[in-house]
Amino acid sequence: MKLYLTICLGLLSIAWNTIYSQNKDLDESKKRGSEIYQDFCITCHMGNGEGLAGAFPPLAKSDFLMDHRAKSIHAIKYGLQGEITVNGKKYNSLMASQGLTDDEVADVMNYITNSWGNKNDKMVTVKEVADIKK
Repeated sequence: MKLYLTICLGLLSIAWNTIYSQNKDLDESKKRGSEIYQDFCITCHMGNGEGLAGAFPPLAKSDFLMDHRAKSIHAIKYGLQGEITVNGKKYNSLMASQGLTDDEVADVMNYITNSWGNKNDKMVTVKEVADIKK
């Protein structure tokens, strides 16, 4: 019985440390992403993530951002041209590539998908971004 309890406590400790580490990694990524957002995204998408009506789509409570993860990563990584629909409204403006590295794209995705009413349970990783090809 004592061995069983020791094993259970050990497994619980490993699980707790894994969860804590993942949350810490996400928090650090969001912090870096916030700084990237301030430098590259805020001009068009605004400080509150609401964008500019008719010109630049909102990131706040954005169905496109949350429902089209790979397309959102692709847009940040390579830019976006052509019509998209966000929260029922059509947008057709150009988003130029900002020249961000894969780790910067992952960080800004983690920030914007966990801000302004968005909640992302799965952290965007550098590998996931690297796998998105032009």
